[in-house]
Amino acid sequence: MIEVTRDVFRLAQVFTISRGSRTEAKVLTVRVTRDGVTGWGECVPYARYDETLESVEAQIRSLPEGIERLALQEALPAGAARNAVDCALWDLEAKQAGRRVWELAGLAAPGPEVTAYTLSLDTPEAMQAQAAKNAHRPLLKIKLGTPDDMPRLEAVRAGAPDARIIVDANEGWSAEVYANLAPHLVRLGVALVEQPLPAGEDEALLGIDRPVPLCADESCHDRASLPKLKGKYDMVNIKLDKTGGLTEALALRDAARAEGYEVMVGCMVGSSLAMAPAVLVAQGAAITDLDGPLLLAEDRDAPLIFDAARVHPSAPELWG
Repeated sequence: MIEVTRDVFRLAQVFTISRGSRTEAKVLTVRVTRDGVTGWGECVPYARYDETLESVEAQIRSLPEGIERLALQEALPAGAARNAVDCALWDLEAKQAGRRVWELAGLAAPGPEVTAYTLSLDTPEAMQAQAAKNAHRPLLKIKLGTPDDMPRLEAVRAGAPDARIIVDANEGWSAEVYANLAPHLVRLGVALVEQPLPAGEDEALLGIDRPVPLCADESCHDRASLPKLKGKYDMVNIKLDKTGGLTEALALRDAARAEGYEVMVGCMVGSSLAMAPAVLVAQGAAITDLDGPLLLAEDRDAPLIFDAARVHPSAPELWG
């Protein structure tokens, strides 16, 4: 049996990116039950990819009851629907076998990974206050993507002078804006810029100077995306809601590394259930950005453990 439910998690504070603001995370939870054993997974439908709760739920409900994980890869395209079912099937397989998912996937035992903590887009003053509050964290991610981002950059660096900083423009810049900001990004010690240009307009990145490494997010969904990234990006951001689950995420990670890309593992704003499979993908990643549960006011039972810097692998009571 495949069951789909809608869950809402309140955010600890308003979360803003260049496309808008939210106060809650709306997710779909999938449970697959066979022979009295239930595996589960979570996805976050994303409007940027023309997904809604209704459309993704319909995709999931279209699947035959007994579908297996390998058949699922052909039955649904990369995206949120396939992600939730894929992760539920991995969890089911692990419970049926009495083993952990990492063992079934042939992976080494996972350990904690340093994770970024995201600062929401806001006024420079508010972002400096956010940065100062979280200055003890080793890695901060700044949401930018407006034509007037320099004051925000300066403010965050002033608030957290010792933290490593990465920037997510969320497709909000032009090639000209990026070129103008690049020397200042270097000066302020920015380690990475994520998706500076819209995915459909990133041909402008071909051949331009990249003094700060660029990471493809909206431009990279699964392995089929890789050929179009050459010469534009230095890193790919793997998110399970884009790849369509853990199965493709692991394959994309290996393929990207084989082609010389560094790997970042990111997330949508979701619960610990959504992050748990991604922690396996993030082992050894150049950058891990799995702070979704830290942005919530409430979470799943047996949530992931976060210390001052790191996210720890899930307990079997949560997933896997």
